[in-house]
Amino acid sequence: MSTQSKVGSWTGDVEDLVRRLRRWSIVLTHNSGASHVGSSLSMVEILSVLYGKILHYDPKNPDLPDRDRFILSKGHGCAVYYALLAEVGFFPLDWLDTFCENGSLLAGHATHANVPGIEISTGSLGHGLGVATGMALAGKRDGKPWRVFCLLSDGECDEGSTWEAVLFAPHHKVDNLVAIVDYNKIQSLGTVSEVMDLEPLADKWRHLGGPCTRLMVMMLTKCSLCLRGTPVHSTNPPASSHIRSKARV
Repeated sequence: MSTQSKVGSWTGDVEDLVRRLRRWSIVLTHNSGASHVGSSLSMVEILSVLYGKILHYDPKNPDLPDRDRFILSKGHGCAVYYALLAEVGFFPLDWLDTFCENGSLLAGHATHANVPGIEISTGSLGHGLGVATGMALAGKRDGKPWRVFCLLSDGECDEGSTWEAVLFAPHHKVDNLVAIVDYNKIQSLGTVSEVMDLEPLADKWRHLGGPCTRLMVMMLTKCSLCLRGTPVHSTNPPASSHIRSKARV
């Protein structure tokens, strides 16, 4: 790691954070020779709204007991997630210089080992929502006020384990869980419709997992309004947001 300790200079403007994260997504994947730039770009707005307006967290105290939990199930898009955590102050910006290098803490898939702000290591698709559901259920049974947010890719909705979690949550009345699907319509082997057509995706979530809000085009204002409807405390059925990104990759 660099001996420098330059910290993020983000001041709270969500649109400014979006611009920063778009740039970081391209810079990090280019400099490291890595991939998944599209997966990073397609969730920039989602992450910016979550960390800029919705989540309860403290970068100076990553293990804050009552923090909201965020799970990036699509862990292959971690470049932008690392950049976000650095910009909001979880660790120095200089760490980003080592992204995806041998021996770096910032591996090519999201890892929680010695990386403040990351709850679990992810990247094996189809696991994140199950883990998030278990965390939410544990918090609910313990009477905790925090919520759990899970961001999935559309491609991992091919996985049976995802739908098992979708069924599990309403059965156990896990009402402190929010699942967000980044519906950018492309996965590794082709378009989603070619590999395994998910439509009508919103209806599937609505009928299996509870109320579903569909955003036809990803815009900051709409994303913010949608996610701000999430209760501060557990009062509503499990919520799921079906988000179609402006980015097409």
